[in-house]
Amino acid sequence: MLRRWCIPLAGLALAAGSIAATATAAAAGHAPRPAAAGQLVRPTIHLLRPAGTRPMIGHGFPNTAARSSNWSGYAAHGRKFRSISSSWVEPAGHCHSGGHKYSSFWVGLDGYSSKTVEQTGSEVDCAGSSPRYFAWYEMFPAFPVNFSNTVRPGDHFFGSVTHTSGNSYTLVLKDTTQGWSHTEHKTLASAKNSSAEVIAEAPSSTGGVLPLTDFGTMHFAKAMVNGAAIGKTSPTKIVMASSRPKDAVSALTGGESFKVTWKHST
Repeated sequence: MLRRWCIPLAGLALAAGSIAATATAAAAGHAPRPAAAGQLVRPTIHLLRPAGTRPMIGHGFPNTAARSSNWSGYAAHGRKFRSISSSWVEPAGHCHSGGHKYSSFWVGLDGYSSKTVEQTGSEVDCAGSSPRYFAWYEMFPAFPVNFSNTVRPGDHFFGSVTHTSGNSYTLVLKDTTQGWSHTEHKTLASAKNSSAEVIAEAPSSTGGVLPLTDFGTMHFAKAMVNGAAIGKTSPTKIVMASSRPKDAVSALTGGESFKVTWKHST
């Protein structure tokens, strides 16, 4: 994600059959720090998270899928959750049309029906014709943190978020290809633990959802909620769309793996 100054904003909520904003969220971030070689220093942009009313099922778009302006993937909800984890391969960013575009891939608790998100993941953004790769964690609405480690397309990631006890969380992100990992122990008093997600996202700014990087097809695998396949929770499939689908989300394979295929930037 882009990490910039904190400004309260009206949020972009997940919606069924409509992309209208329906809830209140917040922008979060901080001033950019020097980036590691091969990473993107982005212009100052304010981001917001989807939060608020739980999305309803948008029948027929596609069958049994909810529609979101900036999320796609799967979300378990309807009860308390203690952990979420998944593996994925960092996709290559195709920056063929120029301009600035953004995409991120993460696991997290909350955010589907609550106003916090405890999450960690990776990203590929476009600055003109150049793709830039990096990784991060966030305890929204606290400031997010970018990791300085090298990220390249084709890297194998594992991410997990665990509610350990009380207000405490452990966030783990590993790039097993590059050989680095981070384990973050954080607290957040207001978290509800009301959902668990595996998501591809188009970041948003004060002006709305930003153009989605063409990431081709990326794969999430071994998506586990509370130690069992996410499919056992009867999760909601979420498809990213504006006036048309921005990507396609496959059915779950084995209850724990799926792919997301880019279609349009806007």
